[in-house]
Amino acid sequence: MNKIITANQAKKISQDLKNHGKKLVLCGGIFDILHIGHIRFLQKAKRQKDVLLVLLESDSRAKKEKGNTRPINPQAERAEILASLIFVDYVIMLEDNFKDYDGLIAIIKPDVIAVTSQSTTLIHAKRQGEKVGAKVIEVIPRIKNKSTTKIADIVSKSF
Repeated sequence: MNKIITANQAKKISQDLKNHGKKLVLCGGIFDILHIGHIRFLQKAKRQKDVLLVLLESDSRAKKEKGNTRPINPQAERAEILASLIFVDYVIMLEDNFKDYDGLIAIIKPDVIAVTSQSTTLIHAKRQGEKVGAKVIEVIPRIKNKSTTKIADIVSKSF
């Protein structure tokens, strides 16, 4: 079975999980150059419940959030990398200019929304969690000096 799915497939999967007493964890991000912070976050997110679904931001969103030189890896490759991880069950590739996070979360109805401590999306996650009855859990703190931006800066200065 393909781990890279659409929102409609996620809705059906979520319903099936609930019918079988299983719980769904939702998280999201850009995940451009996978590093130890990403791995620890995804592993801990998965440990919260039975199934981990990752919302993967588009290339245009990555560029808007991180700058014109990003993403380094295109969304399809980032999705394939995430899907290859044993602790990631599903990945949804968000479309360019996607804005309806509330609508998507209402469709998926996760049991848990996982974020990192000091996440810029924490306020939104809490609001979205309240709407669907999901618990918002800060699974790990951000790891200092570990980010794709720092890695990209080091690599670019090497050449």
